[in-house]
Amino acid sequence: MKKLLTAILTTAVVVPAGLSATAFGQKTVNIAFGDFDHWVVREIQESGAIGGNVQRIYEIGPDDTIRGDAPYRRNPRSPWGTSNVMAKVSGITKCSATVFPEKRGNGRCARLDTRMETVKVLGMMNISVLASGSIFLGDMIEPIKDTKNPQAKLNQGVPFTGRPTALVMDYKYRTDGSKNRIKATGFSSQKMVAGQDYADVVLLLQKRWEDAEGNVYAHRVGTASERFGTNTPTWINGHAIEIRYGDLTRDPATFRPEMGLVEGERAYWCRNSKGRMVPIREIGWAEADEQPTHMILQISSSYGGAYVGTVGNSLWVDNVKLRY
Repeated sequence: MKKLLTAILTTAVVVPAGLSATAFGQKTVNIAFGDFDHWVVREIQESGAIGGNVQRIYEIGPDDTIRGDAPYRRNPRSPWGTSNVMAKVSGITKCSATVFPEKRGNGRCARLDTRMETVKVLGMMNISVLASGSIFLGDMIEPIKDTKNPQAKLNQGVPFTGRPTALVMDYKYRTDGSKNRIKATGFSSQKMVAGQDYADVVLLLQKRWEDAEGNVYAHRVGTASERFGTNTPTWINGHAIEIRYGDLTRDPATFRPEMGLVEGERAYWCRNSKGRMVPIREIGWAEADEQPTHMILQISSSYGGAYVGTVGNSLWVDNVKLRY
């Protein structure tokens, strides 16, 4: 059972063809379904060993209801994935939900929660795992079957060749301002992690290529990154996060570690031309005038990766666009 919940939530941290857009030639371009007015509802019955309840989890895409425990396949009209996920491990089906639609005015927005997931088996509470809400451009590979290499369960990024100047979004953020975070993996007792939690927004523009063996490499073309740590109870509309091009390390005064190349165990993964999931080997910085081939965009309620965050933090997001 520990393997089951860990399998679900390892992938829940850390966003089918490319982006659909409107308003070309104007100041902003809408990312398809980035107004979060339309959602897919999935109704999945969990295994009897953990209660047998029917759980609702949500995906961003054309309005639809899907019943049953079939793996989710993203509608080609929507580029979005979420940290909501179904796992099947050792014959047990379990769902995790950290992303939800919520009413906003005449439409809806996305609410991303950092939550503690617990499982009761045979009357005993024996597992607690912390999971943060995340939306991203790409696919979650379902069903989750094991805990190995969680990044390999995410097909990150979509084809994209533009050169926008900023990511624009509406947001609000709730946090209790705790000075420390919690790490809960399900394998041991909860631990305190020093440092405040932040909501996290990352946009990467990459120029990717593939060698004869199917290895995927990338140069970083553009970068946008911001973390939110202040309790913001009212909506901040049209918030712009600058996309900077070229080697950001050349300006040490403004460079932050989270803007750097993503390598090693932190590497994003994608599906190569042979149909295999492989790491994206981000091996260098592109020249500032390069044209990208792909965009990675991930928005999360906590920044610390799998199992780490502050329970109760929530990030609301709406009207995600690109500015030119």
